[in-house]
Amino acid sequence: MLSTIVPAILLSLGLCGMIVSLTWVIRRGNKNRLTFLFISCQVSIVIWVISELLILFSYTRMQYWISYSIGNLGICFFGPLWLMLSAEYSDAGPRVRRILTFTPLISASALILTLSNPLHNTYYSVFEAGRVVYGPMFYVFQVIYYICIIAGITIICLKHTRRSDQLTKQSILLIMSAAIPLGINTLSLAGIFRSKATLTPLFFGFSSLLIIIALGRYGLLNINSLAIRDTINNINSGVVIFDINNNISYKNIYADSVSFMSGVADLPQFMKSLSDASGQTLSDDFKALEVKIGNDYYSLKQSCCENNNGNKVASIITISNVTEYHELASAEKKLSLEQERNRIAQEMHDSAGHTFTMISSLARMLKFEAEKEAPDINDMLGNITEIDGLSRSGVTQLRCTINNLRDDEFMTSVTRAVRTVLTAVRGVETELCIQGTEDDRYRFCIKTVYDNCRETITNALRYSDAKRIDIILKFLDDRFEMYILDNGKGCQDIKEHNGLRGIRERTEAIGGTARFTSVEGEGFNTIIKIPLREVQT
Repeated sequence: MLSTIVPAILLSLGLCGMIVSLTWVIRRGNKNRLTFLFISCQVSIVIWVISELLILFSYTRMQYWISYSIGNLGICFFGPLWLMLSAEYSDAGPRVRRILTFTPLISASALILTLSNPLHNTYYSVFEAGRVVYGPMFYVFQVIYYICIIAGITIICLKHTRRSDQLTKQSILLIMSAAIPLGINTLSLAGIFRSKATLTPLFFGFSSLLIIIALGRYGLLNINSLAIRDTINNINSGVVIFDINNNISYKNIYADSVSFMSGVADLPQFMKSLSDASGQTLSDDFKALEVKIGNDYYSLKQSCCENNNGNKVASIITISNVTEYHELASAEKKLSLEQERNRIAQEMHDSAGHTFTMISSLARMLKFEAEKEAPDINDMLGNITEIDGLSRSGVTQLRCTINNLRDDEFMTSVTRAVRTVLTAVRGVETELCIQGTEDDRYRFCIKTVYDNCRETITNALRYSDAKRIDIILKFLDDRFEMYILDNGKGCQDIKEHNGLRGIRERTEAIGGTARFTSVEGEGFNTIIKIPLREVQT
């Protein structure tokens, strides 16, 4: 009785465990050929375990025949399916896979042979209730199954050792997964290990769990893990993984090609090699660093892998050659300098060049008038006044350009930009009034406000003879407003030439409006309103 209960309990526990893991795989595994083959192997083992349970409680010849037939269904298909699974996982190539598609014929042949055994008795020479004697074809197919299983496990082991370049703990687990169940089955067939039920399928289930553990958290079933691993192997950055003992457990192809990785087996050697190559003293607890080795720059980042309990289990260091970025940064810096030179040259040409040309023209007119026998003093005084206004506006424009060249900090806020313009003004009283509070919402209009304010004040200095300029900045909830008011001579008709037209176009380009008003003898007013962008949307 005990000889029946103990195997039944073991087989039942194994069956429950395999059904649970099989259910998990079906629910969580990817829907691909690899997962399908693994599930098929597990199902064949489950059928085999069920048959062994039925054998334990069989009493008549018919019960035995049904139980053994169910078991043969699992036995026949397990070996070929396992070989196909191993080839699929190892990416053995389309030719090998095509050849292995015919291996289920072995299973079909064995199944037909067992079911037709009463006609030839070559699979079971004696088949009675409680007494079964195996025939020659049974051993022939056992050898075939052995070859399939051992070949499959060998393919996986060879692939794994090629990837790691050494015999690792994972490789040992893979070898054990093949050796344990096959050893138990050999002992059972030789009569050394005796049990009323064959426990080989239980150990094959155990071997499946060993393979899953060896490949790491169901990596065998997850095609994403394979894709990620192959992707990491092909990226242009080094990936090095150090285990809990600081030994290298994995490094991709790129890492092998890095000069300072030669001969490195653990983290201390890695840090020493890196320090020697870079000429710097480096600590192994770095998070990110950049070193120069020869003419190349390398960026290194380190991260830790933790288990569910928060304990460190591995360190991952990525190595990237960033020499190209340094070269691009240098080229970009040169380009920025060139662009800045061109901008300043254009600005000097547009503003100072125009101003100096006008001054030169007025000076020639003044000289021409002075050389007359009866010069018009009023005309000469007018030209002198015009030259004075142009000179002051030219100086203002030049100072603004120099401030822009020296420091762009004033471009961080609207208020700073306007103050920068006012500090360049000489000979005219200015006052700035700020209403409301400026924040980041107004950053988008800083450059426009700066250019418009500078152009407006330049026009006032050039044409209005103003003695005072007032600027009001209003930071409202839905818009920004700027009022520039001077007490100059004003004009009766406003004609928009390049200066005023530029102010209007710049303002309208960011969704605002510009309005100009003037009364002769009462100065000139510029009103700019710019709605906030988030309000516009």
